[in-house]
Amino acid sequence: MSDALIRFEGIGKTFGRVRALADIDFTFMRGECVGIAGHNGAGKSTLMAILAGVYAPTQGRIEVDGQAAPHYDANAARDKGVRCVFQELSLCANLTVAENMCIVHPQLRGRGWRRRATALMREKLEEIFPGNGLKGNELVSDLTLTQQQMVEIARGFTVTDAPVRLVILDEPTSSLDAHTAEQLLAFVRTAAQNGITCLLITHMLGEIERVADRVMVMRDGSIVSVLPREASSRASIIQAMGQHLEAEKTSGAPRVTADRGNERHFRWNVGARKNTAIDASRGEIVGFAGLAGQGQTEALLSIYEAATRRGAGRAKVAFVAGDRGRDGVFPVWSIAENLDLRWLLGGAKARRGLVDFAAARAVVQAWRARIGIRGASMNAGILSLSGGNQQKVLFARALASDADLILMDDPTRGVDVGTKRDIYRLVHDEAAKGRTFIWYTTENEELSHCDRTYVFRSAAVTRVLQADECTEEALLAASFEEHAA
Repeated sequence: MSDALIRFEGIGKTFGRVRALADIDFTFMRGECVGIAGHNGAGKSTLMAILAGVYAPTQGRIEVDGQAAPHYDANAARDKGVRCVFQELSLCANLTVAENMCIVHPQLRGRGWRRRATALMREKLEEIFPGNGLKGNELVSDLTLTQQQMVEIARGFTVTDAPVRLVILDEPTSSLDAHTAEQLLAFVRTAAQNGITCLLITHMLGEIERVADRVMVMRDGSIVSVLPREASSRASIIQAMGQHLEAEKTSGAPRVTADRGNERHFRWNVGARKNTAIDASRGEIVGFAGLAGQGQTEALLSIYEAATRRGAGRAKVAFVAGDRGRDGVFPVWSIAENLDLRWLLGGAKARRGLVDFAAARAVVQAWRARIGIRGASMNAGILSLSGGNQQKVLFARALASDADLILMDDPTRGVDVGTKRDIYRLVHDEAAKGRTFIWYTTENEELSHCDRTYVFRSAAVTRVLQADECTEEALLAASFEEHAA
């Protein structure tokens, strides 16, 4: 235990009558990478908030460097070298990248502080994400979600006055493409070898399998298993989570398609010069792929604008936002109000111009059960849910609508493996009923669910891959092509 950094003994946490954590015993060792897995609402983020000093435990004992720490708070955690990158990004949108550095590194002050902050950020960004292209003077609001996540990660690993000893990474790759995620994972392994303890909370179980020295599996606020590296396969993690391993891909299996008797065909022109045609038919699942920030989200927004424009061919459209904090949830509204938003705005469940609240409640309860939204009651605030459960609400909102075209901007970001399987099944079931899906994802595995995939590079489509052509190699090659095929 001489290498023990922080030790939890009997840690518990309650919020009112809700028990979030119970009897957590775990020791975080120096220079190891710990993977943390569990379904949405299992208590992972709450446990990390206690480790970061954001929450005080309701019960239990914390030791740091072998000494009791009875007054362990955010300042104490920072003094001990604990840094955190939470799933919901904490950057100030109205400040530059360098100015955001100073928020968590107040030592950057005095003459020349901006130059020092910019240099530190650029150095760390280049170390973690080589070739990222950021200069440090950009306004955060002008950055893509992927770039913001890169900045947040680099800021957490930056050293100023005190050494970094432990870094919490909560869903750090949820907005990164496969190439950028691999850069981060390689850096995490290097950081652990250099003595920094890295905690990786993710639903990307393959990432845990590749980099973790130990895997903590949580369920219902407790640690149910701690797996050593040699036993931490994807199958063993899922088994410990209490879920069954099922085939997630549909490649090679026939998919039920919509009755095309009254087929409706969509076509939109997207891209920087509106010269890229996107085609979709009734009941199709169309994928968008490529490196993050190459115009996929902008193409979805362009399609939404065109599809809802007044005139012939206007479609009923629902949009699942990728940046739920900025574009998805209404933070002051309840879970139920966020889910049944379309009814509140006068959708199909309105009677004589008034909201049918009984019908709205029925929709909310049906979709809560159908998609497994865990946590507080549906009348509680949306922010009382974990990030993954908030994402479920946005997905349920879209499918509960009467839209015949569903646009999805990385909809499974931060969602656990069991719910992902349910979402895949729902998408296929709804497509079989005639709904059309356009699905941007940063997880290449998910493209196996698509009939056809458009690969983007520099706001243009470089290649269109049919389902049987959509291999990892083909996606990677098309992602780096400069000109549209």
